[in-house]
Amino acid sequence: MVRKLKYHEQKLLKKVDFINWEADNNLHEVKVMRKYYIQKREDYTKYNKLSREIRELARKIKDLDQNDPFRTETSAQLLEKLYMMGLIPTKWDLAMCNGVNATSFCRRRLPSIMVKSKMAQKIKMAVQLIEQGHVRVGAEVVKDPAFLVTRNLEDFVTWVDSSAIKKHIKKYNDEYDDFEM
Repeated sequence: MVRKLKYHEQKLLKKVDFINWEADNNLHEVKVMRKYYIQKREDYTKYNKLSREIRELARKIKDLDQNDPFRTETSAQLLEKLYMMGLIPTKWDLAMCNGVNATSFCRRRLPSIMVKSKMAQKIKMAVQLIEQGHVRVGAEVVKDPAFLVTRNLEDFVTWVDSSAIKKHIKKYNDEYDDFEM
């Protein structure tokens, strides 16, 4: 048996509609979060917000006068930044900024880069390896799967020296050295 709701509880429940919840139309969001194994919904909403702001900034730059030196300079800076982050494939056209979305950010996450470089077979496995502390980017051990890897850092994603996985891979490739480990 359920107790009778108090007055303030009834007032709060009047404002909530349990049948038509506004977050029910988030099929695409759930699909992307499942594909890239994003554990925190806040990360996805952040990516969405950033991509929206990038598109808005590109639209504002596009609305400036064609011959304005400020437009040329800012568009070059924006394109350079987005290219270095790996969100756009080339830095020649401002129209590329319209293609930046939350999925572009998801593709630059550390687990996706690990799968792309064949360090892991699936994104879920890559997330587990990252959380366990087996992966480093440069000299820094990364334990956050939401770490965004830029184009410059892409080549520096490796295993931690003390990792059992690195040891196993070296044994498999007949490169294992007892002194080194």
